[in-house]
Amino acid sequence: MNATSRLVAVAFLACSALTQGREPQTSPPPTQHPRARDLGIPFDGTPGTLNAITDVPGVEVGYTTLVSGDGKLEVGKGPIRTGVTAILPRGKTDDPVYAGVFSLNGNGEMTGTAWLEEGGFLEGPIAITNTHSVGVVRDAIIDWRVKKGGADPGGFYWSLPVVAETWDGWLNDVNGFHVKPEHVFNALNTAHGGAIDEGSVGGGTGMVCYEFKGGTGTSSRRIEMKEKKDAAPRTFTVGVLVQANFGRRPQFTIAGMPVGKEIPGQVYPKENGSCIAVVATDAPLLPHQLKRLARRVSLGLARTGTVSGNGSGDLFLAFSTANPEASNADKLTRSVETIPNDLLDPVFDAVVQATEEAVVNALIDNQSMIGRDDHKVEALSHDRVRELLKKYNRAR
Repeated sequence: MNATSRLVAVAFLACSALTQGREPQTSPPPTQHPRARDLGIPFDGTPGTLNAITDVPGVEVGYTTLVSGDGKLEVGKGPIRTGVTAILPRGKTDDPVYAGVFSLNGNGEMTGTAWLEEGGFLEGPIAITNTHSVGVVRDAIIDWRVKKGGADPGGFYWSLPVVAETWDGWLNDVNGFHVKPEHVFNALNTAHGGAIDEGSVGGGTGMVCYEFKGGTGTSSRRIEMKEKKDAAPRTFTVGVLVQANFGRRPQFTIAGMPVGKEIPGQVYPKENGSCIAVVATDAPLLPHQLKRLARRVSLGLARTGTVSGNGSGDLFLAFSTANPEASNADKLTRSVETIPNDLLDPVFDAVVQATEEAVVNALIDNQSMIGRDDHKVEALSHDRVRELLKKYNRAR
């Protein structure tokens, strides 16, 4: 079964389950597709075992991928090329994590961030979807949390979920509102650790990046830090997941190579996209430090060539899984661990490196797609990338 057929099958299973009153099936287990490093692209830093956000212990990711129909757009019917991605910082455990957010360019939406900035905690899962599905995804997360036992004795659970979006209207019937609560429940309930898929999956299904087929990408870095010269090092992990839907073709750069100029092409006349990035780490950091990590995503994106255009909603969130129970109010005071600001440079490096690679993974681990009105977006050619690596003497 080819990649497109596989995605159509996923959508068919999901729709069949919904019509029979059951939850849709999750996306298939992760498949082995070439990733950026497999082509010999020279990235900085040391990746974790999976080179994914799930290298951070406890982090789980789930997808619902919806692909069906073809041909002329009929609003409300399709074609459908969309989905939802769920990220659970501590898995199914309901324990808030310290977090921070940063907006590089605000032509987009990430709900729940006013309280996150004020209180310093991310109090539930993160979801990423298409622009016009933010509301249903937000409401479904509240419903899911209540049903799983989050309600207080009065029967009310106070929740301000974090839901972010990028626009998939070039390939998807974005005004058809095809993401339903059942799809959100499925992504949350089937979230898991370990290897995860990339490319045209989850919220990234219908996305376009540098006018190639974009979508979901992930990467990680393992770093060693010492308290003092003769002390034993401590190892921390930084993971990044992006929903990549931004950039013009001529801007696109890999490892310093002008890939977009070498492989010219145009999908639409001006930039219509955005980038959502989620940074996870087990390094003990406080909210103001995590905001600094979120800000460094900008530098990782810049390495790939983007200037964050006026139409781009570039919104980033970082969280730390350290300091469990930090929000627990059963004691008047809490002791928490953190890394001094003067020692944060290796963590900053890791965020920049993992962001860059996550974007390229979203493009490499992908396939061409035809969507609404027969709009076609080509995948980035692996063979052409290999040729350019030789031409510019950049192969690892």
